[in-house]
Amino acid sequence: MPITLEEEIFGLAVNPFTKAPEMVRRYTLTNSNRMSISVIQLGAIIQSVRMPDAYEKVDDICLGFDDIASYVATKGAYIGGTLGRVANRVANGEYVVGETKVELTKNFQNKYQLHGGLVGFDSVIWEVVQKTEDGIVFRHVSAHGHEGYPGTLTCLITYWLDNQNRIGVQFEATTDRKTVVNISNHAYFNLAGHSAGPKGLAEHTVEIAASKIVETDDQQIPTGQLVDVDDTVFDLRLPVLLGDRLMQFGGSLIDGYDNCFVVNGGSTQPGLSMIAKLVHPPSCRVMEVWTNQPGLQFYTANNLPNEKSGEFPMIGKDCTHYVKHGSFCVETEKFPDSMNHPEFPSIFLEPGEKYQHEVMYWFKVEESWKCCCNNK
Repeated sequence: MPITLEEEIFGLAVNPFTKAPEMVRRYTLTNSNRMSISVIQLGAIIQSVRMPDAYEKVDDICLGFDDIASYVATKGAYIGGTLGRVANRVANGEYVVGETKVELTKNFQNKYQLHGGLVGFDSVIWEVVQKTEDGIVFRHVSAHGHEGYPGTLTCLITYWLDNQNRIGVQFEATTDRKTVVNISNHAYFNLAGHSAGPKGLAEHTVEIAASKIVETDDQQIPTGQLVDVDDTVFDLRLPVLLGDRLMQFGGSLIDGYDNCFVVNGGSTQPGLSMIAKLVHPPSCRVMEVWTNQPGLQFYTANNLPNEKSGEFPMIGKDCTHYVKHGSFCVETEKFPDSMNHPEFPSIFLEPGEKYQHEVMYWFKVEESWKCCCNNK
């Protein structure tokens, strides 16, 4: 059975450049296994990922919203959004090329740039340029000087789905003058279902093929050092229960995971390799992360509202409460602040070169979990 593509109107959004309202469409790819992914033009956001569990119950396992206004109101959480031009943090919102200092916008407490600036790729309305048999291609042209970045950058994002329950995302970019590029996606997942919250997340096991992480300071800015994970909470080379590990962060400044793990030997690979695996035993759902990138920012939604402390929850799809430690992000990327660390994998892009970043999320149902975890 071929992959089907459904197109529908999702809502109206204000174009941040023209200030005019524009129609935003949603595109849903569905395979023969009742698995689907929905992406909207605003931010090329992953709005939904639906899949069955071992008991044939179909759940949405990706956090998101049913309307444009909610995405705008919660912009700071980057729910499902594309991160660019440069994902993650840029120290002091600046970097130096030769004798020239490039000054970027500082959108985080006027201290540094985060996820591309005031109007990052998560906030623009992407043009749909191609619909293929198994996917869809979005394009955005980022003007020279936008958020301080040099060069006119032409970006393409391809989303695809196949009948093996693999979702692929391919980021490509070209420039007309030397610039920096490090694009990623900020989808929040919970394999127990988007509404399962902290209880569901705690039931996951996580495994990340990394012996080092990028060391950061109290502002989460890299120090330039890569540190061993041995004998720390960051050693995820063997599967660990996420609920147990999160309890070990109690009282720390960053309460949970929000770290760039050094994968693929810290270099860009010619092909894809599996770098992470998350399992939710009660539903038997499994998510493998495959990429050609050297870094994986693993994040456990530490900054979403903390209901236990009386904070008002974020209201998601189906009036669900999205809260702290109720989901996870697996953001493949090059290391944060790489332009200020020559020892890190380079994010510089020259005219005539092509930025190519691939990630594949391979979803599976492992029936072998049923015998020990039949709690439905």
